[in-house]
Amino acid sequence: MESEKYDIAIDVSVQYVSEQSNPEQKRYVFAYTINILNKGNIDAQLLSRHWLITDAEGKTQEVRGPGVVGEHPHLKPGDDFTYTSGTVIETPVGSMQGSYQMKAGDGTLFNAEIEPFSLAQPNMLH
Repeated sequence: MESEKYDIAIDVSVQYVSEQSNPEQKRYVFAYTINILNKGNIDAQLLSRHWLITDAEGKTQEVRGPGVVGEHPHLKPGDDFTYTSGTVIETPVGSMQGSYQMKAGDGTLFNAEIEPFSLAQPNMLH
């Protein structure tokens, strides 16, 4: 089955970075750590990323670029890759979602979707 061949699991954790944030200047900094796991049965390499970052006022930043943190991890079945990056928004609450463009060992290009996740200053969401 095709779905078993190309199966990338993405796990995200987010931290508010208070020491780099400045609410008076509408600057809210978040660090996010992402674990990318190849659950498929074929090698896959991350080629590029695409993010949509939306703040509470609906302002969206679109980010596209090669790799992640300067790397293009090559994941064999069962391998994972973890990295931490960050983003800045103008409101204490927002969200991110996106995808990684992957290239499988057989040459097939596919997208690994990153489900929406929240960016929230502590105690802003109940």
